[in-house]
Amino acid sequence: MSDKNSEGKRSARERLQAEREREKARGKRKRALVVAGGIIAVLAIAAAVGIVVSNTKSGTSGTVTPPKGAVGKNSLAIPVGRNGAPSTLTVYEDFRCPACDAFEKSFRDTVHGLMDSGQLKGEYHLVRLIDGNTGGTGSLNAANAAACAQDAGKFREYHDVLYDNQPDEREDKFADKNYLLQLADKVPGLKTPAFTSCVHDGTYNGWVDKSNADFNSSGFSSTPTILLNGKSIFGENQPLTPDILKSDVAAANKGKPIPSS
Repeated sequence: MSDKNSEGKRSARERLQAEREREKARGKRKRALVVAGGIIAVLAIAAAVGIVVSNTKSGTSGTVTPPKGAVGKNSLAIPVGRNGAPSTLTVYEDFRCPACDAFEKSFRDTVHGLMDSGQLKGEYHLVRLIDGNTGGTGSLNAANAAACAQDAGKFREYHDVLYDNQPDEREDKFADKNYLLQLADKVPGLKTPAFTSCVHDGTYNGWVDKSNADFNSSGFSSTPTILLNGKSIFGENQPLTPDILKSDVAAANKGKPIPSS
């Protein structure tokens, strides 16, 4: 490997880690503001003459319909790869998240190769942390569109297109549903009337919100969160490279059958 290639890979890893740290800091600041605001609100209510408790619930849980083939607890994950693959890569991601994009750029070819060879299957959990941290609806709209692509059997292709065209997180370009439909033109056969309606109607918005709530209660605090067979393999003090991922998967699969198709 040339010194230039080594430096490029090292720089990519450093950018990825830096983006994760910035996102985590933003999340901590927002949570602190929410807590402070909640305390002030409680004190204000307690000081009032009386407290009125509504007999109706604030919002309804309703029925959340998952996209076709969704798996896992409450059907909150989109599967990619062969069902019989011996190892599972669980990915919590946000399509507006720069660190998620950096992870994609560094690991996509490796992950695709492991999945295509039957060594690994993926379970993708779509969340909307950036919407919550900086405002907007791009994370939600992009995740809904990706779920619509899952219905068409083209989740992975559209997933990759979204990252290839990820705007600056401050622009929130994914909030524009027409832009998401424009990107669908890059995936042959995806932009059907059914897909277009699904994107415009926000068919899976409730499912995305439920996935986001599940992530918020999971104990993880930033995206991307990457688990191999349920164990976190990427984060603070957890260096990960494509070669390490290949090695970890090979070790986990030792002695286990690999499906041929």
